[in-house]
Amino acid sequence: MSQKTENLLTVLDVGSAKTRVLVAELYDGALRYRAHGIADSKGMRKGVIAELKQAARSVNDAAMMAEAMAQATIDRCVVGVGGWHVRGVNSRGGISLGTRMREITREDVRAAVDRARSVSLPNDREILHLLPQEFILDDQPGIHDPVGMIGNRLEVNLHIATASASALQSIVTCANKAGLEVTESVFEAIAAAEATISADERELGVCLIDIGAGSTELVVFFEGSVAHTAVVPIGGDHFTNDLAVGLHVSVEEAEWIKCNYGHAVVTAVPSGNEIELYGMPGHGPRTVRQRFVAEILEPRARELFHLLRDNLRQGGVLEALGAGCVLTGGGARLPGLLDTAESLLRTPARIGTPVALSRMPEELVDPENAVLTGMLLYAHRTSVSRAAEDQGLRAKLRAIFAGSV
Repeated sequence: MSQKTENLLTVLDVGSAKTRVLVAELYDGALRYRAHGIADSKGMRKGVIAELKQAARSVNDAAMMAEAMAQATIDRCVVGVGGWHVRGVNSRGGISLGTRMREITREDVRAAVDRARSVSLPNDREILHLLPQEFILDDQPGIHDPVGMIGNRLEVNLHIATASASALQSIVTCANKAGLEVTESVFEAIAAAEATISADERELGVCLIDIGAGSTELVVFFEGSVAHTAVVPIGGDHFTNDLAVGLHVSVEEAEWIKCNYGHAVVTAVPSGNEIELYGMPGHGPRTVRQRFVAEILEPRARELFHLLRDNLRQGGVLEALGAGCVLTGGGARLPGLLDTAESLLRTPARIGTPVALSRMPEELVDPENAVLTGMLLYAHRTSVSRAAEDQGLRAKLRAIFAGSV
C-alpha cells in the first residue's frame, strides 16, 4: 500500500447502525469512486458514541476494508456529525466601511461574518458551519456575494450550526484511535442535501430529512441558502423497537419484518395478508396479520412527522417549502412514509437518491448512502473554493509586490 494518497479523499460516517468509509480519487478535476468499507456500528447509543473502544474498532474495521480495496493507505478523513446534540441558530451582524463608499473585499466579508458569529454560545458548543444566508449592503438585502460592490455598511444574516463539543471530540478521538486524522466535520443533513437536492429546489424552498437509525436530521434551504437546521430524536431504531415489543420478537427479527413487510399506512395493507413469526426462544412460530405490523408502525411514523412539522413551524420555515421535502437515510425506505410526509407536512415529498460517482457500485447509490456521497461532494467543493481563494490572494500579493518594485 505504498501508493501516494494526495489525490485521495476519504469520508467517514459513524452511524448508529453502520459505520461507513468511502474513498474517492481526483481524476481530471472530478471525483471518481475508489473504495469503500462498511462495518456494524458498536458502542453507539442514540446517535452518539457511548463506548469509545468499540466504536473505534468499528471505524478501524471499515477503514481497513476500504484500504484493502483501494490498495492505498488512508490517513485522513472528513467525518459526518449528527445526533440529538446538533442545533442551529440564526444571527445578524455587520461592519462599517468608513465615511466614504468603497469596494467590498473578501476580507470585509470575513469581518462581517465574524461579527455575526459573535453570539453567546454555551461553553459546551462547537461551531460546525457558518452559513451566510444573505448580505445587506447599505440596507439593500438579497445579495449573495458582495465582493466588488460599492457601499458604506455591510451586514450579513448568518446561520450557525453547532454541536456538542464533547460529542464532536468523541468522533474525532474515535477516528484518531483508528489511525485517521480528521480534517473537517460536516453536519449529516447538509451532506445528504449536497448529493440529492438541486439548485432549483434550494431556491424554491426545500427540506432535506435524513432518517437515520438513532435520530432524524433536517436542513431547510430557501432562496439558495440554509434557513434552518435541527434534529428530531426519532429514527429507524424506534420503529424496530416498537415492533420487537408489540410482536414479542427479537430486535433482529423485528428489523427483518420492518424491511420486508412494514408499512406506515394501515389502510394500504391488504386485510387478508398474514406473515409468520419465529418469536422469542422457547416459543413456536405463529402467524399475525400484516396489518397488525402497520398498526404498530403508523403511530410512530405520524409522531415523527408531527415533531418535524412542529420543529419547522417553530423555525418559521414550514410555509417556505415550495419544492417540498426530500427523504434520505435508511429509514426513508419504509413504504408509506412519503404518504405520511405529504399528509402531515402538506407538501410534495420524494425519496432522495444520491448522484453516482464515476465507477461507483450500484449498491451504494441508495438513500442510505446519501450522507456518505454528499460528504465527498461537500469536501471536494469546499476544497476547490478554498484553493480558488488562496490563488486569488496570492495573485493580489504578487501584484502588490510588483507595484512596489
